[in-house]
Amino acid sequence: MKQIIKIEGMRCKHCEQRVEETLKQVENVNKVKVNLKKKEAIVVSKTPLDSTMLKEIVTKLGYGVTEIIEKQVTYEKSI
Repeated sequence: MKQIIKIEGMRCKHCEQRVEETLKQVENVNKVKVNLKKKEAIVVSKTPLDSTMLKEIVTKLGYGVTEIIEKQVTYEKSI
C-alpha cells in the first residue's frame, strides 16, 4: 500500500527530514520518502495505515495535510 500525503508548511530540508523521520517510526511502515518541492510524503506499508492517524502525526509536527491518496502497489515498485 502506498499513501501519498499532501503537506503544506514545509519550508526547508530540516522540515522534510523531520516529517520523514517521524513517519518512519510509525508501526508497519516500510519506507518513507518526503519531497519538499512536491509538498508530499510517500508512505509505503504492507497494510493500509489509518489516514486520520497519519494526518494527526503530520499536524502535530506543525504542518497542514490537504489530502491523502491511497494506492495499491507491489512493494518492489513502491517508491
